[in-house]
Amino acid sequence: MLAAALLGVPIASAHGLDAPQHQLYRMVDLPLEGGDTIKDFAISYVTHGTLNADKSNAILTTTAIGGNHHRIDFLIGPGKALDTNKYFIVASDAIGNGLTTSPSNSVSRHGTAFPHFGIRDMVESPKRLLDHLGITHLVAVAGASMGGMQALQWGVSHPGFMDTLIALTPMARTAPWSIAVNEATRKALMLDPAFKDGAYDRQPEQGWRLRADILQVLAARTPEALRGIAPRPLDILPWIQGQEEAVLKTGFDANDWIAQTWAYDRHNIGETPGFSGDHLKALAAIKARTLIITGGNLDLYNPVEEAREAGGYIPQASVVAVPSVQGHTTATATKAADVDYMNRTVRDFLDAAGPRGR
Repeated sequence: MLAAALLGVPIASAHGLDAPQHQLYRMVDLPLEGGDTIKDFAISYVTHGTLNADKSNAILTTTAIGGNHHRIDFLIGPGKALDTNKYFIVASDAIGNGLTTSPSNSVSRHGTAFPHFGIRDMVESPKRLLDHLGITHLVAVAGASMGGMQALQWGVSHPGFMDTLIALTPMARTAPWSIAVNEATRKALMLDPAFKDGAYDRQPEQGWRLRADILQVLAARTPEALRGIAPRPLDILPWIQGQEEAVLKTGFDANDWIAQTWAYDRHNIGETPGFSGDHLKALAAIKARTLIITGGNLDLYNPVEEAREAGGYIPQASVVAVPSVQGHTTATATKAADVDYMNRTVRDFLDAAGPRGR
């Protein structure tokens, strides 16, 4: 099952015929930070470009909530910020996204029986993949939204493993606002009679429609963005219906979404062993040069204040706001001007970090 969108917002493309080969690395079992284990674990990924002889040109990309390895395709390719003529890109899928082992595809612990996992578990699974590939150091870890949260966590969990971090619309510790949004989306799905306490035989369509209204219409955009979409105000209503239809077409699974939001809500890099819950202390321990990109000055899913705070405590961090009114949706392929700005910003950041690649 291929989830083709972040937050129901179409990404550059689904996994088409011209896309890199989809791969699985089977690890047998994945121990989780909470003490449980995911049995028969396999991580999904694709690669772009060529790994050089000394394996020094690798970049890892991480996925957003509800998204897949296509999440930041708009940054990947020849001449783009993550230039495949220079870098070897390992684009990984997060636990619970329906491609990597998830509630929806687990045989041994299907659906609501799937163990709770966290964002640090999402970091450790691609770390094992990189070990398997013989990659001992990265040029960068890059991701957006929950992928950006994973990028910051990489900087705390494995501080010497990468030169740089590229975190788009991230948080170091999940904000109350974000948790409130996620709770509303969970209730939208769980209160649909078709949900059947997670034992559904078809996706809860009405729940997904309401989840789309909450998330990508209200939380992932801004009032100004919607004004641009609907100069005649009532035109927003058919546009909302189109967003609902787009979500239904992604094929994302309700139990997968709920499991990922559970991990999202409980994230705090300060809970990394050694930091006693202090997320500011954990941020200060990041060694990698860090680029944080925010969705303009207003993000109604991952508040920009969280990203700015993180940038203020990471020793070598730059915080850049995209000149956009799109909010959280800025860090997608939605607007060409935003994509161009992010590519220039990330390319300049990597160039300034020093020569890498072949």
